[in-house]
Amino acid sequence: MRKLYPSLVRRPAVAAALALSLAGLTASAVAVAGPPWISVELPANPFDRASRGAFLLVHAFHHGTPVGFPVTGRAEGIVNGERRTVPLRLTSTSRQGVYAVHNQWGAQGTWTLVLTVTQGPGDGATALVELSPDGRVAVRVPTQRHREGDFPRAVSDEEIVSALRARAGAVVGARGG
Repeated sequence: MRKLYPSLVRRPAVAAALALSLAGLTASAVAVAGPPWISVELPANPFDRASRGAFLLVHAFHHGTPVGFPVTGRAEGIVNGERRTVPLRLTSTSRQGVYAVHNQWGAQGTWTLVLTVTQGPGDGATALVELSPDGRVAVRVPTQRHREGDFPRAVSDEEIVSALRARAGAVVGARGG
């Protein structure tokens, strides 16, 4: 080490700072490894001013840590036999990585809310919130098995529409909507 890095040997503080910054780079690189995760809180807490009146809350995580990754959403629905798409506005709350979703799709029809947290290009997690006209709600995060565990998988528009039509019933299929 004396031949290659003589200044570091003479300056232990510089060597320690370099070691700490390299360790920090390694920790940062590890921190973004792996996919993000998404969860849905329903109903939203009416006693929290930041989420009062929200239909649900979306939580964005990296492993177990709440993160402020971008979250987007849209409502895909069938109302009176017709397909509808409503882009959703999500609002930040007072908590890191938590976003409020208010009802922007209305009270009629069968809907699927498609909520996606994105960590980077091609690296996201999607939650599907299925709303039935009778008030039932089902939440699922589609996954696929990997050697390291279950990871979120991409969800195609065809998959969403197919499930939506199945829930809306045979009348939609007969109308061609």
